[in-house]
Amino acid sequence: MHWKDCPIHVVDFEGSRSSGVVEFGVVTLWDGDIASCATRLCRPRGEITPQERAQHGIVEDEARLFEPFAAEWERFTGMRAKGPLAAHHAMVENGFLKAQWAYPPASPDFLHEGAEIADWGPWIDTRQLYAQVYPDLGGYGLSELVATFELQDRLNAEGDRHCPQRRGKYHCALYDALASALLLERLGEQEGFENMSIEWLITHSQASASKREAASQGGLF
Repeated sequence: MHWKDCPIHVVDFEGSRSSGVVEFGVVTLWDGDIASCATRLCRPRGEITPQERAQHGIVEDEARLFEPFAAEWERFTGMRAKGPLAAHHAMVENGFLKAQWAYPPASPDFLHEGAEIADWGPWIDTRQLYAQVYPDLGGYGLSELVATFELQDRLNAEGDRHCPQRRGKYHCALYDALASALLLERLGEQEGFENMSIEWLITHSQASASKREAASQGGLF
């Protein structure tokens, strides 16, 4: 399946093991462009430590005014049923989801046509993708890749358009999801990648050669 032919839901969470998800951001890509965005704060299930506040800037008293992340079951299971989930360093986002809900209902595999799987994956991971395509870069952090590929102005413009007030910066969930989405869009715009498939994206999102081999025997197209 061509990567533009189904929605790809790029997600990011702010929080920790103790506080749980205190903010989520979702960017849905469709036909190679941003189709929709969603974000909100979530009531923490535990303390937001000073170290966490210093990183993401979310104040516990403000977050407690919102529903907990558990209220988002229908949103996230609905997204998973329609298209693959994506993230930058996806094992972190997968961990947050599994800590809240171990499994979604059976959903399309997206790696094997016609198959279903009761799992939040298989994921598309922009960090792993860029490490595979550009193995000689100095670093693969989100802000590093945005700077390397000169996406910062584009990211700031999308952040101004979509992010809540004071949340248009790194370590804010929707802003980080937008950064990952733009990295995915950029890859699909490069010469030789115009016809990249969902299967190729998932396969090359695996962290090791053995996992990539196990994921698929197919090629780029």
